Amino acid sequence: MHLTKDDLYQLERRKKLNIINSITGIKPANLIGTVSEENIANLAIFSSIVHLGSNPALLGFIVRPTGEVPRNTYENILANGLFTINHVRESFVKNAHYTSAKFDREVSEFDACGLTDEYLQGFKAPFVKESTIKIGMKYCESIPIERNGTILVIGEVEHIILPDEAVNEKGYIDLEQAETAGISGLNSYYSVEKIASFPYVRVEEVPEFPSLTLP
Repeated sequence: MHLTKDDLYQLERRKKLNIINSITGIKPANLIGTVSEENIANLAIFSSIVHLGSNPALLGFIVRPTGEVPRNTYENILANGLFTINHVRESFVKNAHYTSAKFDREVSEFDACGLTDEYLQGFKAPFVKESTIKIGMKYCESIPIERNGTILVIGEVEHIILPDEAVNEKGYIDLEQAETAGISGLNSYYSVEKIASFPYVRVEEVPEFPSLTLP
């Protein structure tokens, strides 16, 4: 299959959306937790979490265009300045997926989807108790993407909560041990399996690779 830009525009809308959402491969499946000014805990699944820097520790995610459709996650972040990022585990991918439903603002997705909110003292944003890896974030800035109206939301890491045994002596996190799940497109979930680990690459240490034989 070879699709040009024109081919994409002529595809049925849902098929085009699925292809573009899947084409980048497996993405991290995360639940973002926030709380409204009325103290209602909100939870929503995102597959767009991205590392933006280590010093300071910055992460970002994409919010779809605001306007007629309420974006409770973004509104809560702007109101309170805090949010959490929680890895989706294989054991509750179904619960996590259904947080994508357009619940009324007065409904907590934690309650509706059978997940448990928990809090750190002095940090007003809910973590997902069932998650193995959890990150507490402080909102920094928003960058609008003019081409499609989406928004890049940037936050700084304030807290990291994860099992001691999931981190090795060099700081690498074993996502397989943590049962972290991945997502492709909008609704396909994958287990994560570590297949290899390589050292930091220096030019003089690059081995000679034979030509690959394609199937």
